[in-house]
Amino acid sequence: MPISIAIVIDDLGHHYERGKALVDMPYPLTLSFLPGRKYTLALSKRAYLAGKEVMLHAPMENTRQFPLGFGGLTSDMDKVAVQRSLQTSIVGVPHLVGLNNHMGSALTQNPKAMSWVMELVSSYPLYFLDSKTSASSVAASTAKRYGIPTMVRDVFLDHEQTPDYVEKQFEKLLDIAQRKGQAIAIAHPHKVTIDFLQEVLPSLGERGITIATASGLWQMKHPHRAMFPSQQRPRESNLAFSGEF
Repeated sequence: MPISIAIVIDDLGHHYERGKALVDMPYPLTLSFLPGRKYTLALSKRAYLAGKEVMLHAPMENTRQFPLGFGGLTSDMDKVAVQRSLQTSIVGVPHLVGLNNHMGSALTQNPKAMSWVMELVSSYPLYFLDSKTSASSVAASTAKRYGIPTMVRDVFLDHEQTPDYVEKQFEKLLDIAQRKGQAIAIAHPHKVTIDFLQEVLPSLGERGITIATASGLWQMKHPHRAMFPSQQRPRESNLAFSGEF
């Protein structure tokens, strides 16, 4: 198996120019959009036309009570409310093929709520990426129980928005990929992150590292299975990119 990484960019939809810069990068980034934000519709359509993989960044309750905005899922909602809200978010992001949790350090520890979420997700051809905002998250295990193609984040790139920190986390990502064969990073549309990716991604091939979409990593790990049996495999162009152009 080649050494491969996926880079998922969360929190898209608020800022047009930063989102556009990421959409227009000539690499198979995976772009995760918050529902109902000002630029979500325009940028997700642009991302699809640019050949990017589009995800829903589903807002979920956190332990620090940060506001969630449109599409937020909380523990005081019943099953109907959770599934109706999530379905509205899914329908509102064009061309999505997967989703991950925005925040969610509280809700992803809630087995009942996660069962409601994954029951709905399993009715779509969508994968789930656990952003792993809590070590006690049951999101990934619940998704697997519902037969949903599932992945888990390995590294956050830009928890601190400084070039040194982002570089340190990127090297950590590559170390994990060297050990495991692949690794997934989550980043955000911060200027420091965009500048770093524009600088470092062209030289990945020189280090023997390919970049893939999230679904591409899953497919590499399961070469004899279709992610969704009723659909064709992801396009080969989505599977890996050497960083050379």
